[in-house]
Amino acid sequence: MAGERKLVRMLGMGYVIIFVIANIIGSGVYKKVAPMAAELQSPGWIIMAWAAAGIITLFGALSNAEVAGLLADTGGDFVYLKKIYNRFFAYMYGWSLFTVIQTATISSLAYVFAQSLNNIIPIPEIFPSLGEFSLAGIFYPFQNSGIKLAAIVLILLLTFINISGLKSGAGVSKTLFFMVCAGLLLIVVFGLSSQSAKPIMHLSNSMIPAGTVTVSSFFTAMLAAFWAYQGWISVGFIGGEVKNPNKNIPRGIIIGTFIVIAVYLLVNITYLSLLTIPQLTAINESGNQIAAVEAVRSFWGKGGVLFISLLILVTTLGCTNASILTGARPYYAMAREKLFFSGIGKINNRNVPGNSLLWQGIWAAFLVLSGTFDQLTDMVVFSVFFFYGATSLGVIILRYRMPNADRPYKVWGYPVVPLLYILFCAGLVFNTFITRPREAAIGMILILSGIPVYYLMKRKYSKAKDHLSD
Repeated sequence: MAGERKLVRMLGMGYVIIFVIANIIGSGVYKKVAPMAAELQSPGWIIMAWAAAGIITLFGALSNAEVAGLLADTGGDFVYLKKIYNRFFAYMYGWSLFTVIQTATISSLAYVFAQSLNNIIPIPEIFPSLGEFSLAGIFYPFQNSGIKLAAIVLILLLTFINISGLKSGAGVSKTLFFMVCAGLLLIVVFGLSSQSAKPIMHLSNSMIPAGTVTVSSFFTAMLAAFWAYQGWISVGFIGGEVKNPNKNIPRGIIIGTFIVIAVYLLVNITYLSLLTIPQLTAINESGNQIAAVEAVRSFWGKGGVLFISLLILVTTLGCTNASILTGARPYYAMAREKLFFSGIGKINNRNVPGNSLLWQGIWAAFLVLSGTFDQLTDMVVFSVFFFYGATSLGVIILRYRMPNADRPYKVWGYPVVPLLYILFCAGLVFNTFITRPREAAIGMILILSGIPVYYLMKRKYSKAKDHLSD
């Protein structure tokens, strides 16, 4: 249509790497070592879980990078899955992004932001008398109501910043990214050199007997680590706004993932050198403590608590902003394909999908009321790994279906790397059903709720097409 607004390619390689890292480094780097300690009871096994999760994440990133190099466009994996499988499967992925994967990610990040703000400036309860009110004994919408309200305000504020234009959102992410990197570097340097730090060598000597760590418990611990690694795939969503996306997106995914793995290992080695397993287990059981806060408190005291609380604020602010910016693009792409509500497929006068951003923000704000941080993150990890595996299988399918296509990047170790990642995704989904049945069931219900909506959309657009042909 003449005069129709389109997305503008204005992001270079540097911004791609920033968005990969900014979408990954959020709350997990500060919180998830505590539930992993409660599960594994050993510093050595915890580091192994972080390293294993990082390697597996890298396998997924390498596989996804080949597909991105071949098919890069706005919508990321929605576009890839439509090409690999069909419109219905791609729609189910996009619907899952909207109902749980991307929006619950935004919700959980904003929730941790509000928790950190509460450590600096106590947030009063808004509805204290309704704190024990529940829906089916699962959801407690008014529990920690002050913190939840602060999280909702953050989501809506960042949503409106991103509605105002791509440069506004990208500029915020870039500034916060460099602040986070500087803060994490300070924790590692001062933490490992402090008098309260134990020698790093004790980690390698602290493995507990193999019989006390089962395959299932190791998988469950990695479920926590995978939340911290979650988000690298989101940069593909903005493929229509990246310069030379077929080369810059795969390179950015690989470089960014390598950097994050190194950062996570260093930071978690620092935590484990400062805190004992009983201390981390107690932090996990408390429900309202953050491992990073207690680690920094051990060498910087009250001043350290203020520093780390501010750093968590900045980190979760940056990751929430990056998740909001990238996440709205698949819904826009879906609407353009007549697979979502038509108004979401419009570009506003700032050349961004404003309606898509708005509805994403509203649903993410609603999800804040639905559960706790860990409940939300387990739902996300369960849901997303099903589709991660499907995209990696697409590497093999596309090699067979399009053998002569130009591939700016080919996955290392093909076909072993994508096959190993596919098998792991299947194992993680199965293990989550066993160890986290409630979160798996909620995630599955939200995913399957898209089926009737799909057929309603199909019927709606079919009628509209028939009407135009009359």
